[in-house]
Amino acid sequence: MDCQKDRKNKKASLECDKKILLMGNPNVGKSVVFSKLTGMEVITANYAGTTVSYTQGMLKHKDDKAALIDVPGIYSLEATSKAEEVAIEMLDKGPDAIICVLDATNLERNLNLALHLREYNIPTVYALNLTDVAKRQGIQIDVKKLEDLLEAPVVETVAVKNIGLKELIEKSLNISKENVKIYNERLSKEERWDKAQKLAQKVQMRVEHTPSLLEKLGDLTIQPFPGIPIAFLVLAISLAIVVGGGKALRAAVLLPLVNGVIVPFITSIVSRFVEPGMLYNVLVGEFGVLVKGIEWPFALILPYVLLFYVVLSFLEDSGYLPRLGVLVDGMLRKLGLPGGNIVPFIMGYGCAVPAILGTRASTSYKERLILTSLISLAVPCTAQTGAFFSLLGDRSIFALIFVYMISFVAIVITGVALNKILPGKSDPLLLEIPNLLMPNKDALMQKIWIRFKHFLFDAEVPMMIGIVLAALIAETGFLNVIGTAMQPLVEGWLGLPKEASLALLLGIIRRELAVMPLLDMNLTTPQVIVGSVVALFYLPCLSAFAILIKEFKIKTAVVIAASTVFIALLFGGIVNNIFKFIL
Repeated sequence: MDCQKDRKNKKASLECDKKILLMGNPNVGKSVVFSKLTGMEVITANYAGTTVSYTQGMLKHKDDKAALIDVPGIYSLEATSKAEEVAIEMLDKGPDAIICVLDATNLERNLNLALHLREYNIPTVYALNLTDVAKRQGIQIDVKKLEDLLEAPVVETVAVKNIGLKELIEKSLNISKENVKIYNERLSKEERWDKAQKLAQKVQMRVEHTPSLLEKLGDLTIQPFPGIPIAFLVLAISLAIVVGGGKALRAAVLLPLVNGVIVPFITSIVSRFVEPGMLYNVLVGEFGVLVKGIEWPFALILPYVLLFYVVLSFLEDSGYLPRLGVLVDGMLRKLGLPGGNIVPFIMGYGCAVPAILGTRASTSYKERLILTSLISLAVPCTAQTGAFFSLLGDRSIFALIFVYMISFVAIVITGVALNKILPGKSDPLLLEIPNLLMPNKDALMQKIWIRFKHFLFDAEVPMMIGIVLAALIAETGFLNVIGTAMQPLVEGWLGLPKEASLALLLGIIRRELAVMPLLDMNLTTPQVIVGSVVALFYLPCLSAFAILIKEFKIKTAVVIAASTVFIALLFGGIVNNIFKFIL
């Protein structure tokens, strides 16, 4: 067998003669199984729509190798969503075997997909995952009988604890060498559900058990009361961790380290080799590359980003986010969105790029377009949020709350308007509610580290480009030229100093760069709020714009980008004039 790995992209570029598909419903632990089997760094999450595009890794046992392809999580093969279309395309290519992951706590629903997969006549091994959770819930499954009824191997697994995975690797590689078993059975949708129910009843037995604290809490979180108060408490604690913890980490550790040790050291080194002048100022001046390139991303933004990823990863892996989706379904319906779209929304507060990709799990184009437009317009990413906390948090907590209230109002108004304007309809809420669990410590730490590492690589390079441009614009005098040209807009309409035009230019590169230059300007509180409002609605960053073009074509991407600029300048000017009138 010939398997080659691309050295430039060790993570995912594999060419193997043998291919095995990893398939299953959302929230069954499929991506955790993939990560454990291949050893690849992949982000796993406990909600639907995590894996929309497929991921590929290497499966090895002794001398056997195969490419393992993590297929998007699906409920059926009816091709009603983008994820199901991708899954069917992969099945049609004729893989050598399938690993179908089943959730032991929801066996009947999972067996519906298992029976549908049999119609493709591809050798299959079933991984009965989450068996530890099933036992705690009083669910007992006769694995041998399930094997006989499915006429295929079934392996009990607890993926997060590596239980059963070695046996799963062996059986999946072995079954890929066997002759294809032909199933002539072709069932209708209703017949499949009926057979899945009967199979589950034959192999599954429930015994009396005392519900655990997490089970009781899980039931409470999806009821209006006390679910809504719990949601407010969870969000308040999350905000306290990100804002309070970020400010403490910044003030106690990072700012003293950067401003008291690192920057003076770099300045002294540069002073030895570079005479005062333009080059010196570009390196360590007001917008010095070697100063701001450390201060902005690491001292001002990093603590908020790190803690946001800690909170987000915990909420994902605990299974709480889908419960929040149930609670906000009624509110999101007014915007033309089912409650399940709360997941991409919250992802948008991390980064717009995966959030826009996550909209592929939506079942209609209208839903995707509304959700993408709202994320692009008024959902600040983690880095921009960190910049807002640095700019507004130290000035006034009320100013910070005011800006985020404007963000919320804009989301509601824009969503309602788009829901009425755009043709099409929204489908009913079909959202998987996984078990409420305590996240696995190792998997949680791995996810936080991967996300944090991606932020450092993805954010630092564009930010450094922006800082270099800022330094050159400031030192060459070009800032005065730009400021004069944009004076009617910046000074007149927005009420900001002409230097703020630099923020508008840099904001094109990354959203937080529309905020960071304002930190070094002696602005009044109303000016700080106006600048933040403009930055809030301003252009999606270049990466997000590229994804918009890829997902919706250039015309739609340009309309969304142009609309954000117009709304940013309009709202900024309105807020400025309101402050003028009041003060």
